[in-house]
Amino acid sequence: MRIIVNIARVIVGVLFIFSGLIKANDPLGLSYKMQEFFEVWGNSFPSLHSLMVFLNDYALAFSIITITLEVIVGVALLLGWASRFFSWLLLLLIIFFTFLTGYAVLSGKIRTCGCFGDCIPLTAMQSFIKDIVLCVLILIIFFGAKYIRPIFRGGANFLVLFVAILLVLGFQWSVQRRLPLFDCLPFKKGNNLLELRKMPADAVADKLDFTFVYEKNGEKKEFNKDQLPDSTWTFVSRKDVVIEKGKNNEPPIKDFFLNTISGTDSTEAILNTPGEYYLYFIKDVAKDTARWLDDFKNLYNVAKQKNRPIFIIASQSSAAQQFFNEKNNFNIPILSCDATALKTAARTDPELYLMKGPIVQKKWGAAAIDKAVK
Repeated sequence: MRIIVNIARVIVGVLFIFSGLIKANDPLGLSYKMQEFFEVWGNSFPSLHSLMVFLNDYALAFSIITITLEVIVGVALLLGWASRFFSWLLLLLIIFFTFLTGYAVLSGKIRTCGCFGDCIPLTAMQSFIKDIVLCVLILIIFFGAKYIRPIFRGGANFLVLFVAILLVLGFQWSVQRRLPLFDCLPFKKGNNLLELRKMPADAVADKLDFTFVYEKNGEKKEFNKDQLPDSTWTFVSRKDVVIEKGKNNEPPIKDFFLNTISGTDSTEAILNTPGEYYLYFIKDVAKDTARWLDDFKNLYNVAKQKNRPIFIIASQSSAAQQFFNEKNNFNIPILSCDATALKTAARTDPELYLMKGPIVQKKWGAAAIDKAVK
């Protein structure tokens, strides 16, 4: 039994550390996935709507805590330290994770659960199966905690764990300012953004059927397309029913449209700009302008010297127009972008791309934009 428990301990410990670190590479990505859960729950359960709106504002904090806990538990398991306490914590975590993945599978409203971030995307079903297997291993650890012995004596175990906490927190702080160390998103360096907006060549569309809702004498009833009612019934609505899910039928880059102030879709025109140019993404123009304005002024001067156009991409184009062109007289094009697409394209605020045609040449996070002009 001792051997089985310790094998399970090593497997689970390594997996939790790996899972935590791969999500620590992009904690914002996990926070967005949490917000997706909050939105689904808020819409599905009206009594929880206010709570979900409240929790949504703290998604990033929850993301950092969850990631850190995963790494802490994994390291503690490998150290064999405080096995009873950490086996309880491990059990609570896996119950919570299994609930989330189980809900995603049963509801069908969430396709991926973010277990390994964007670098190793798993479907909801794959994540659920993984958690079930982990549940078995963790139960072995939980009931066999007495067979686990710490590697070090005295305070060495605590010191190793404390250093691990500092490292994972420091890593998460760094990537939020300087971009993920490993870019697993479709906007990564070298990618052709126009090509990735197209449907994959091997896409298989969903097979759909339709049901029609009609009303008569206050009674509503559904009919299929082959058995429609007579003219005494009044048409109410049509429902699309997915008979068979398609495969690979979404482009890697979705909802990424660059619109002018007047609302004209200029995505193709902007991304086909000849030569090199900059895309400057900013989510909140009014937030802490002193932090980034001097760097932007330097960028603006360098761009003029090198004859590289700058395009501002913001979720609030009117606010960006007022700040950049009316208040500071930069006189540069302002484009709006869907807030969700903007969060995917820009993990920091602001963020800078150097483009050549539709291809991403380089990217700089908020803390490194000053290096773009050196």
